[in-house]
Formats: sequence, structure tokens, C-alpha cells
Amino acid sequence: MESNRRDSADATSSSSTTGEGGISGGGEALARGLSAMLESVIKDFDSKANDTLNSQNQLSNSLDRLVQELDQLLENAPLPFIVQHASRISSVKQKVSSLNLVLKSIQRRIDNIDQMLSTNITQEKTTSETS
Repeated sequence: MESNRRDSADATSSSSTTGEGGISGGGEALARGLSAMLESVIKDFDSKANDTLNSQNQLSNSLDRLVQELDQLLENAPLPFIVQHASRISSVKQKVSSLNLVLKSIQRRIDNIDQMLSTNITQEKTTSETS
């Protein structure tokens, strides 16, 4: 299977270059195809990242509510096992909050990459239409 990929890649690279070492129209088509494929993968990842972010936000809200309820319970009856569980839940809440920040950062980066790809595709279409 690996050799098939190499053979395919060799055939693609040899058919996409001209005798003078430049890239022909086949190379441009390959670049457009790769760009479209990457755009599709990034949009799929973007969708999954959004779903994960929404799920993490729901989890964070549930943990906030649980911590409030535990705090109320601790005020009424400060039992040692409740204090232990409250501490664990607070720790989980901090980890979820930290993970949410990382996910939001990743989401911003993906949005920037998607925007750059879209801009590049638009510029390529404009350039090819004027040629």
C-alpha cells in the first residue's frame, strides 16, 4: 500500500512539471485539490471542536451548580466526606475551565486557518479568471 502511494506521488509530480522545471496546469489543479481537501478536513474538525466546546461549557455549568449545592450543604452539615467530595469537584471544575480555555484558543486558530484558506482560494479563483 505504501508503494502505491509513492508510485502515485511520483506519477503526479512527474506529470505536473514541465520540461523546463516549472509547474504546469496539472500542478495548479493538484494544489487546488489539496486546498479543497484541507478545507474540508478543517471544517470537519472545526465542527467537532465546536461540539466539544459546547459540551465542555455544559459540563462547566453543571459543575458550577453542583459546587454551589455542595457549598450550601457544607454550610448546613459540614461532614468530612462531603468536604472531600467538594474539594474533588472543585478540582475537576478548575481542570474543565482550563480545558475550555485551551479549546477556545484552538478554535480561534482553526478559524484563522479557515479564513486564510478561504482568502487564498478566492484569490486563486480571481487570478485564474483574469488569466
